[in-house]
Amino acid sequence: MADVATRLPPPGTVQPGNPFDPDDNRAYQRWRAAKLEHFPSTVQALIVEVGDPRALTDAEHAAILACCRAANMVVYSSATRASDKAFARRLGARFELASLDRNWLADDDGVSQVTVTGEPGRGEYIPYTNRPIRWHTDGYYNPPDRRIRAMVLHCVAAAADGGINALLDHEIAYLLLRDANPAHVRALMRPDAMTIPARADEDGVARPAQTGPVFSIDPADGSLHMRYTARTKSIEWKQDREVHSAVAALEAVLASDSAFIHRVRLEPGMGILCNNVLHDRSGFIDDPRQPRLLYRARYHERIAGT
Repeated sequence: MADVATRLPPPGTVQPGNPFDPDDNRAYQRWRAAKLEHFPSTVQALIVEVGDPRALTDAEHAAILACCRAANMVVYSSATRASDKAFARRLGARFELASLDRNWLADDDGVSQVTVTGEPGRGEYIPYTNRPIRWHTDGYYNPPDRRIRAMVLHCVAAAADGGINALLDHEIAYLLLRDANPAHVRALMRPDAMTIPARADEDGVARPAQTGPVFSIDPADGSLHMRYTARTKSIEWKQDREVHSAVAALEAVLASDSAFIHRVRLEPGMGILCNNVLHDRSGFIDDPRQPRLLYRARYHERIAGT
């Protein structure tokens, strides 16, 4: 049997009929109509009640998958309470997510414990503080062979106040920008649109600079991938008028009160499964007796079936 790689189109090739191809308006309009028809209109429509995220029933799996197909994300809610990393791993496995991104801030098993810490290394990064996190997709600094396509965020303990996540399907972000001006998505698809500078540590370069597009089409399955951060430091946008215009348009969408942006505060037993959609986090105040704790698992695959 021929190797899988030999059956894939060359890098950068877009198969005919892909709605994310800026040159295929017919496919885009068909996809756009279906996307808007089925997109959840409220955050309540994103929530699926489950018994135990570690052992979904077939009906629960089907309900979660339907939501992810419509919005690239789901918020699950369970009465099951436990400090168990298996919540993230087993839920991911149920949707054929297997390749954990074992980044240097994750634990040895590839799952990160996202909580406020003064620990050297972790405590220097905003996710491990109680400060707000601006809009981003996870792993925007990763090289192409380690793209984060899906993630699970499971809540073990909530903050005493705050810690609200805003969520926006990256396909909807693409849709809104393309509707406003197709030149925006063309600019953000340029291979040199966004650069994350190298990260250095005491031993030298810990992570090389990463240059790439904001929006890209996966040649393997035709899905849309997005890498983005709203941070203003440690990022270099291409010095180009069209790119800057597109970035400003995206920032305007994210700063708006768009009905497509859903906000949720995760409580114990709740979590998010998504195809790495855009998200942020408000600042929060911890209960010193039980600090906010979430388990985060990031994967190189997309949710199977989406």
